[in-house]
Amino acid sequence: MARIELSGIQKRWGAVWGVRDVNIDIADEELIVFLGPSGCGKTTTMRMIAGLEDPTEGEVRMDGEVMNDIDARDRDVAMVFQGYALYPNMSIYENIRFPLRMRDVPKSEHDRLVREAADMVELGDFLDRKPGALSGGQRQRAALARAIVRQPQVFLMDEPLSNLDAKLRQAMRVQIKHLQRQLKITTVYVTHDQIEAMTLADRIVIMEGGLIQQIGTPDEIYSDPANTFVAGFIGAPPMNLIEGRIQSGTFVSDGITLPGTGITDRDSVTLGVRPEDCSVADSGHLAGQVYGVEPTGDQTFLTLRIGARLIEVKADRDYRSDLDVTETVAFDPGRLYFFDTGSGQRIR
Repeated sequence: MARIELSGIQKRWGAVWGVRDVNIDIADEELIVFLGPSGCGKTTTMRMIAGLEDPTEGEVRMDGEVMNDIDARDRDVAMVFQGYALYPNMSIYENIRFPLRMRDVPKSEHDRLVREAADMVELGDFLDRKPGALSGGQRQRAALARAIVRQPQVFLMDEPLSNLDAKLRQAMRVQIKHLQRQLKITTVYVTHDQIEAMTLADRIVIMEGGLIQQIGTPDEIYSDPANTFVAGFIGAPPMNLIEGRIQSGTFVSDGITLPGTGITDRDSVTLGVRPEDCSVADSGHLAGQVYGVEPTGDQTFLTLRIGARLIEVKADRDYRSDLDVTETVAFDPGRLYFFDTGSGQRIR
């Protein structure tokens, strides 16, 4: 299919920066996810790949060819949008067929290609219906089929599951990943949903403020965060970040003493520990008042208050407690992270 290279990409509107110094090499057949909060630059980056935005600086290359001056319609990419973008007056069959008509594909091929694409997304029995007669999940699958039928070099997907409920999102995630593996088409996927990113991606690009914060596999992003932004953005609940200092190798903060850090003395350090790496114990590293208990069936989320700080703990599924009871929590010493509080960068 296609290899995509973004070299020194920048985008600004006057004094306002959208994207700064983005350098990424997306491998042929890779599914890469741009993840970050609203306004971080992820959609702008994807639009520059599509040709819908022109970079202020830098180059977009596909299979080594510079695409900056190539119109969007000539880049051989197919987009799937959050809002489906189906024609309401056309049947699903004609919606899927539309790209074939626009690209002058021989009419003798249309029916076969449309039905093959529809069968891939399990819409073969709904081709005669209009979009208004379908559920949200079915309309999104129709939008996927319309992208598939073009047989493009690149799929670009801009938050395609945001309008669906949680159960449908899960089903569609599985379907998108299966289709991408089956079709072997390079795919750029944009989302603010970390679960989508973690479950879909070969690699994740985390962005904030127009800058890339970290690029890595889902495991790398989760287990080896580069800074406090990544640490606090990934995870549900996110990583606990506790500001303190290092004295004689011991991390000290209000209500917390953690010896044996292996770090030289520092006045401003942030300790990071994920809720699943905390456990309720008879003795441990901190004690706090139970602020909230949330059973979810397979596990229980415990929130402790220590002064003005809230600490999240993933407890056993059977854990229960009254509010305001004092509990002690121990950390897994092999899964602690330390960051420079000023810069947010990881202390290695």
